[in-house]
Amino acid sequence: MHTTSRDGTTIAYDRDGDGDPLVLVGGAFSYRRYPGLVKLAGLLGTHFTVYSYDRRGRGDSGDAKPYAIEREIDDLAAVISAAGGHAHVWGLSSGAVLALEAAAAGLPIRNLAVQEPPLVVDPADRRPPSDLLQRLTALIDAGQRAAAVRYFMVDGMGAPAFVPPLLRLMPGAWKALTAVAHTLPYDAALLRGYQEGCPLPAGQWASVTSPVLVMCGASKETPAFLQHAAEAVAAALPDGRLAQRPGLGHTKALNAAAIAATLTEFLISTAQAGDRHA
Repeated sequence: MHTTSRDGTTIAYDRDGDGDPLVLVGGAFSYRRYPGLVKLAGLLGTHFTVYSYDRRGRGDSGDAKPYAIEREIDDLAAVISAAGGHAHVWGLSSGAVLALEAAAAGLPIRNLAVQEPPLVVDPADRRPPSDLLQRLTALIDAGQRAAAVRYFMVDGMGAPAFVPPLLRLMPGAWKALTAVAHTLPYDAALLRGYQEGCPLPAGQWASVTSPVLVMCGASKETPAFLQHAAEAVAAALPDGRLAQRPGLGHTKALNAAAIAATLTEFLISTAQAGDRHA
């Protein structure tokens, strides 16, 4: 299925299940046919009508230059419109930041869940290079897609240096990563200003008054900086709730079962609370 964003860009999406609409927003390297997202959509489809879409430049979606965060917000708005005009939203990693920015911009998001937004809010935590966006853009402009993937993973995300060579031994996985390498500057743009090792500014996302679940993996599976970020985001939101549980990390394969269970519990409980106060 397809919808059209404000600037005319075609956005591809899949719809699965039955119930209240729920939109899934992937992070860096993600696309709607990513196996973990497909499994997650299937599990969530028991309770919700799930809309999983290709962010611009990925999969079957179109793209337009120059990139702007506002255009990605418009893309999400188009998917929500296709879902009936309002929806719950779940965002992962950089997709979590996109979802937060979209909610702050006033998109009709009923309840929001964000999983491990990759902010760096503690000065003691590792920070990516300050010129991450510029370096990624230069590598993509030079046609060095593999180098861009490695730079984003190792220098940007802090993955061990052996990870990219290991992934190269899996041709299918490496091909999928390099296929969306040109969108890595988009993710870096979304994170710009949020990875400098500084606390969130007072009033950050204060306009997001709907319930927000901030999901984070247990300490043994999630780096400290992601735990610190999750705690800070939950504290900054007017109605933020923190869920730190095993299986909610995202630095390895997604644990679709754990994510679906946590997300379903949150959305059903908030709906029941809303009914009691209606």
